Amino acid sequence: MRVKSLCFALFALLLAVAAHAAAATPPLRLHVDARDAARHLLHVRENVPVKAGTVALAYPKWLPGEHGPTGPLLEVAGLTVSANGKPLAWRRDDVDMYVIRTQAPAGVTQLDVAFDFTLTDDTNGYSSASSATENLLLLSWNQVVFYPAGAASDAVPIQAELDKPAAWKYATALTTTHVSDDHLDFAPCSLTRLVDSPVLMGRWFRSLSLDPKRGPAYSLELAADGPEALEVPDSVLAVYRRVPEEAQAWFGGWHHGPYHFLVTLSDHTSHFGLEHHESSDDRVPERTFIDNDLRLAEATLLTHELSHSWNGKYRRPAGLATADYGTPMKGELLWVYEGLTQYSGWVIGGRAGTHTLQQSLDELAADVATLDDRRGRTWRPLQDTAVEAQLLYEARAGWESYRRGVDFYDEGTLLWLDADVKIRQLTHGAKSFDDFCHLFHGGEGGPELKPYTFDDVVKTLNAVAPYDWASFLHERVDRITPHPPTGGIMNGGWTLAFTDTLPDVQKAHEAEDENTNEMHSIGITVNKDGVIRDVVPESPAFKAGIVPGNSLVAVNGRRWSVPVLRDAIRRTKDDVQIELLVSNTDFFHTAQLDYTGGLRYPVLRRDSGRADLVSQILSPHAKP
Repeated sequence: MRVKSLCFALFALLLAVAAHAAAATPPLRLHVDARDAARHLLHVRENVPVKAGTVALAYPKWLPGEHGPTGPLLEVAGLTVSANGKPLAWRRDDVDMYVIRTQAPAGVTQLDVAFDFTLTDDTNGYSSASSATENLLLLSWNQVVFYPAGAASDAVPIQAELDKPAAWKYATALTTTHVSDDHLDFAPCSLTRLVDSPVLMGRWFRSLSLDPKRGPAYSLELAADGPEALEVPDSVLAVYRRVPEEAQAWFGGWHHGPYHFLVTLSDHTSHFGLEHHESSDDRVPERTFIDNDLRLAEATLLTHELSHSWNGKYRRPAGLATADYGTPMKGELLWVYEGLTQYSGWVIGGRAGTHTLQQSLDELAADVATLDDRRGRTWRPLQDTAVEAQLLYEARAGWESYRRGVDFYDEGTLLWLDADVKIRQLTHGAKSFDDFCHLFHGGEGGPELKPYTFDDVVKTLNAVAPYDWASFLHERVDRITPHPPTGGIMNGGWTLAFTDTLPDVQKAHEAEDENTNEMHSIGITVNKDGVIRDVVPESPAFKAGIVPGNSLVAVNGRRWSVPVLRDAIRRTKDDVQIELLVSNTDFFHTAQLDYTGGLRYPVLRRDSGRADLVSQILSPHAKP
């Protein structure tokens, strides 16, 4: 886990050698025809430089940012390999099925590879999930390339070109050398840069400048299923124009050229964010920028993904800084990679105004209360959720409270807030976590990768404010703790409380997710169809025999609906018993809940006896 500086010097040397080799290697030529995207088909042709003999080609398996073997190999169809116009037999590796092998005849210097990639309409998942409609496409290059197996991605030069539907506009971090109405030629680059630079295109498209006062250009690139979704109000655009400046102030510089937020606005694609060094793949509901609830629910998405350009792409844990897409990644430091990014996105968004101070506090309260309900805390530490992330990302919603999920995101916010407040206390306000970010992520320049270890994090924290930071982190990450870290909240001037009024943030998330969250009262979440997604162990619902996957049919003898359920929970404060009729496949049972607490939604209340450090952290920092 602890890699010495000599290892980093060797790593840098290998990168330099790889870059020299790439310059001397003929490029792999890649042609993608995306004109059939509306029919969920991409047509691919490759010319791969080879030498005679056995040739192994690999399809990207372990994808940066997804932290797992999520390459969508099952969507590859019609694969053929040929040389000089003659077909060649190929065989898949029996163990690593992402690798195929063939024999290149004597005198052959390139293989011709052709296949189709079938675009799924399944909206569950990440970059391999739905990415195309009749009106738009987000092209992820890892889906459409085979490359020499075992080769470092930095050492594989690529010459790519793309056919697109006529008149569709596009955006990408890649450099184009020729553009026509339906065709794009890109400047030669490494496979690393290609995979790190998706292309967004669409019929309804709008590009909005977010340029800060200094540094590289930033742009908000929107592709939508209809023109109305592109009508971003000036007041909203003004907020997002503050994001780059607050990000630069937080991190102390930049390590990218022009940056593109590639935003897919559709109700028919998957919804998530994925980081890249000079762009981000952000997929949200169609009306996100013109609907207040949807915009609030996604308030920290773009700031989170932008933060990854520094924390994740420029600085990356050594276990995630793999040289190719076949080497397994180690997620042990995801509580830094994703947790610190979650905190950064929350802070930068708060400072820029993507959410108000009250909404920022409500988001924080929801994190604390949700993590406190995680009964999985009794048997596994936060560290284990990071190590098992590649499986937890794909886990079902049922029993998440008992199992734990990818908790290193939201618990990371609490952990790093705790560290931020601790630094402010240790230095009597002279320094803050901004100083850590300036040391760890700061400087100016183009894209590069600088791996780190746990010891590097501790060393930088000590450079800001001497303290036993190793124990501080081990206590919160490696040990089983019944409650999430709340030191940052309490020492920052706030305490957790509950109210019977639904906060705007929870209302917004429920509107987007179409789920009703009563985990903090009777202990369930239920979706729009009445299916109970999760149950808190030892909660009133659990004790009454309700389990995930049950369907809610009636509440106190009346057909269930959200208002009926919440009215019944509210009346429990008046000693009115709540009775739920639920189905379990073909069977029904009535559950009597022993509960008298009424509606309970988490909020933060000011502790007047302590300084309000949280509000200081969230106040604007960029120079006017």
